[in-house]
Amino acid sequence: MRTRVCITIDTEFSIGGAFADASRLPVGEPMVWCEVGGRSEGLGFLLEQFQRHQVPATFFVEALQRQYFTRDPMAAIAQRIAADGHEVQLHAHPCWSVFGYPDWPQRVRAEPRQDDFFGRAEDDSVRLIARGQEAFGNWGVAPPTVFRSGSLQHDAALYRALARCAIPYSSCVGLAIFDSGDRDFQLYSGVHARAGVLECPVLTFQDWRLGGRRHLKTLTIAGTSFEETRTLLEQAHAAGVPLVVLLTHPFEYVQRSDSGGQVRRHAVNQERLARLCAWLDAERARFEPAGMAAAAQALAGQPAAQRNVLLAGRPWQSLRRMATQVAYDRYGGWQLARQRGAAA
Repeated sequence: MRTRVCITIDTEFSIGGAFADASRLPVGEPMVWCEVGGRSEGLGFLLEQFQRHQVPATFFVEALQRQYFTRDPMAAIAQRIAADGHEVQLHAHPCWSVFGYPDWPQRVRAEPRQDDFFGRAEDDSVRLIARGQEAFGNWGVAPPTVFRSGSLQHDAALYRALARCAIPYSSCVGLAIFDSGDRDFQLYSGVHARAGVLECPVLTFQDWRLGGRRHLKTLTIAGTSFEETRTLLEQAHAAGVPLVVLLTHPFEYVQRSDSGGQVRRHAVNQERLARLCAWLDAERARFEPAGMAAAAQALAGQPAAQRNVLLAGRPWQSLRRMATQVAYDRYGGWQLARQRGAAA
């Protein structure tokens, strides 16, 4: 049996600090294309790597930002992704809906947790999901069949809402990013039916353990070295885990200054993604790169697919990754400061 591997990309704009300071403005396309020296080091880089190694990916495209970006710049992005042969699926951050109110700064101050799906009324979640589905229709891309919530927030009401919206698959669980505390959603791997929706969690693994204390980590490109990812994929295949889901964002392939005025490519994260794509291309006898809807449909109804295995990384690989990230962040900060000084 081949292990399916889904690389998923949350493709979204940024509030840009507007909730903390109403004089600041949200940021649109630059958060996705991430241009450096006239080259797209974000979405463009990703599409280039996927095409080079024939890796189908799943782009969870955020749709509620249309409440603020009324000229709808995400439409062209979704269309470009679909034209390249990748799945375009629905991502939703509820916080964007607050821009529909003229007194939104006051609302944010009164209730700062505008982005929560956890604890949200089921009918309200249905309304937000339906708004996202409407956006896909306006964009002229295929209706979404997979949903991912903002910040991987989830609860039982969200899955009931998805069922009501006729969305059969989801990827809303990544326990090291958000843990609802509900034992029914302590999902590390595999696929699991909840309220008639098939949940495909982003893989969560144990990267180190000290005595009785363990540390969990959700599998992302920005937070996991290629060596760790390869180790986890090998373990998943050996354990019969049928599906491994990874998470990334276009903006993780550049480094930005605090002001956002200086940008440089993130060589470490780009190398991780490029090496993973090349490795998956070479290991097709054991691993199948797949879009999420295609993988979920193939696994639906298979009892073996429900396996909920907690994989364990190798501590020395985690230590090496942490050292690399600290060193590169400092180096990147120094380079960005040099750019700022040169531009002054």
